[in-house]
Amino acid sequence: MTMLLSPIVNIPDTFNAASYFVDANLTRGNGDRTAILYEGQEFSYAQMGEMVNRTGNAFRSLGLDWEQRVLLVLMDCPEFVASFFGAMKIGAVSVPLNTLWKSQDYAYTLKDSRAHLIVISEPLLTTVEPALAQAAHLKHVIIVCDQPDADHSALKAKGYLLFHELIAVASPTLEAVPTSKDDVAFWLYSSGTTGAAKGTVHLHHDMVYCTELYAKQILNITAQDRCFSVAKLFFAYGLGNGLYFPFAVGASTVLLPHQPSPAKIFEICNATQPSLYFGVPTSYAAVLAYAQGKEVRLDSVRQGISAGEALPKAIWQDFKQRFGVEILDGIGSTEILHIFLSNRAGAVKPGSSGQVVPGYEAKIVDEEGQVVAPDVEGHLLIKGDSTTPYYWNKHDKTKQTVVGDWTRTGDKYHQDADGYYWYHGRADDMIKAGGIWVSPVEVEGVLNEHPAVLECGVVGHSEADGLEKPLAYVVLKQDYLASPALEAELKQFVKHKLAPYKYPRWIMFVETMPRTATGKLQRFKLRQLANLNA
Repeated sequence: MTMLLSPIVNIPDTFNAASYFVDANLTRGNGDRTAILYEGQEFSYAQMGEMVNRTGNAFRSLGLDWEQRVLLVLMDCPEFVASFFGAMKIGAVSVPLNTLWKSQDYAYTLKDSRAHLIVISEPLLTTVEPALAQAAHLKHVIIVCDQPDADHSALKAKGYLLFHELIAVASPTLEAVPTSKDDVAFWLYSSGTTGAAKGTVHLHHDMVYCTELYAKQILNITAQDRCFSVAKLFFAYGLGNGLYFPFAVGASTVLLPHQPSPAKIFEICNATQPSLYFGVPTSYAAVLAYAQGKEVRLDSVRQGISAGEALPKAIWQDFKQRFGVEILDGIGSTEILHIFLSNRAGAVKPGSSGQVVPGYEAKIVDEEGQVVAPDVEGHLLIKGDSTTPYYWNKHDKTKQTVVGDWTRTGDKYHQDADGYYWYHGRADDMIKAGGIWVSPVEVEGVLNEHPAVLECGVVGHSEADGLEKPLAYVVLKQDYLASPALEAELKQFVKHKLAPYKYPRWIMFVETMPRTATGKLQRFKLRQLANLNA
């Protein structure tokens, strides 16, 4: 196995991330190279450089200034890229938001961020609009229109500004303000699955570290690569995959504005021929299910990448057998911005999260904070220079998460003798069955090996005796039907592979799994469902 040396990342004190990821492509002679493939169109680095400049100038003309926030409720599109880097270039702070949120979520973030501007994709306006009237600090609403040449008098009558009109009259030249490498560049709001979303602050240097440590060292990304990410740009994982990784090396990215169905994924891959394919476990499972009996291929893909949740061993094996593509599973977080544990090409242990990405440090500790021995489960902590310095307006939450140089991930792991890390679940998701801790992820991994199971989720559930035991929710593959016989078969299947106390005492067949927009299983909703059905 080849050991990677920890790279040295040198960033000058005066540093603007927009210059590094956008302007540098022009000085390197990449102006004519394709930066973005979008809905049958191609945008060069020269075109994107000009759009970024025009957008930054337009924002500045509306009063956006140093460290003021601009919210982006945008589908994946060139205007997202222009807004994200355009704000950054003038020293303002870009704040991409989840495009699948509800009105109340946008109302919360408008109040929490005190944003002066918001940029919204026209199809999302209906959802966002009820929140706008409640925003005390908001001064301007900018709409990215689906059809710029159409009649938009109704939007203008409400006082909204049109993105294409603003940038048309803005200057195409813009000098980046001399921000510090440690100035705030952007925020990413956490998913908020267990409470109010947290504004996770990131600095101008953070994206560079993720690029240098992970994209270049682990993925070996080059200008010849073409990236396609199932995860959207508002998600920390998707932001790297689909934007700053390819822009750092002059590669191309494929942007898809809508949620990608398996059929759409194959259509996009056939049309654009990506070399790096970034997915999440649920999308890999859906692609495999769709591909059954069909002549579909992924011949252009040299590497699959997965994050968001632990990738089950069975999905890794099935995908490799069906498409000949090795998936590098890893783990990242909004707080650390991208992946910090990862498998390496040619050295994968299926089911594991791989090894520490060089440049990061990891340790597993017990409840008292003491480092545990190999093969002993504990709490994962990470140290690295892409880590958030704090949550906006969440001092107590910051203290719980950021402890000196270390960040508490909230994940339970053990490390094996070879240095590979194995996920056991979130700290608050563990199940104590018969007085012994059970990892829901371990039980899910075995259930996923059964040919009838498409996906599953395991939670703890108590009956009248008050004792907690595993309960499994299972989505079946298309050719299988729920029945008592299949329920008994699945229970027996787990019993044969794991210690008896770990098998699910109940199995509930469901149509879908509750997940966040980024593909993470919402176990709290499964627990709520279990309580309703008790």
